[in-house]
Amino acid sequence: MLKLIKLEWKKNNIKKYTLKVLIMTAFLCLFLFALAFLGIAEDPDGTLDAAEGMNVISAPIELFTSMCFLIFTSVMLASFIVSAYKNKTMNLMFSYPIKRQRILASQMAAVWLFCLAALIAAKLVVYGCIYIGSQSMQSSFFIDFDMGSPSFYIQLLMKSVVTISMSFIALFVGLIMKSSKAAIVTSFILIFLTQASIGDFSLAGNLVLPVILTVVSFTFAVLSIMNAEKKDLL
Repeated sequence: MLKLIKLEWKKNNIKKYTLKVLIMTAFLCLFLFALAFLGIAEDPDGTLDAAEGMNVISAPIELFTSMCFLIFTSVMLASFIVSAYKNKTMNLMFSYPIKRQRILASQMAAVWLFCLAALIAAKLVVYGCIYIGSQSMQSSFFIDFDMGSPSFYIQLLMKSVVTISMSFIALFVGLIMKSSKAAIVTSFILIFLTQASIGDFSLAGNLVLPVILTVVSFTFAVLSIMNAEKKDLL
């Protein structure tokens, strides 16, 4: 499996995705730093213009990093898998003496592992920049994280796993509709659903939702590959 994953990275030129991640991380870091310390989140009277529950810095960090990387992961899955069906390169891969399910699983794992590592690294960079800035500048948001605490890294890992795994739902929709665009649109819908707020109730702060989403996401991942041996190419 590891050899297949490495082959997928090489075949799809993972270096170009690495460059995109670096650029995206830089923009996220600059934007969130400005949001925290340069007053762009404040009203003219100096008060913070943020919804209830969003007055802590971790809220916008988690929101924007999750949005960007969920879409990015869905785009990668669409490129690695859905587009491979559309441009017929999957025909060649399925001619190898390897089970189709294993090939699809390796493609999904290649994207999942890369994007999970990228999201964790991006969050650490952003949190690190905010932490360094908070040592000498006044933040518009309350600094509610402690990078010296093990629980910080455990939560960061768990939230990252949930975010990246949700892209499997988008992939399943893309395969069903035979469209890369459908997968990407689904990722936007997932963002709206998971970050929605109704009055004082926010799905983003729901403790049960991450568990449900993770189970649902991996269920869709299994559904995406279970019939690969029998299903005709798109």
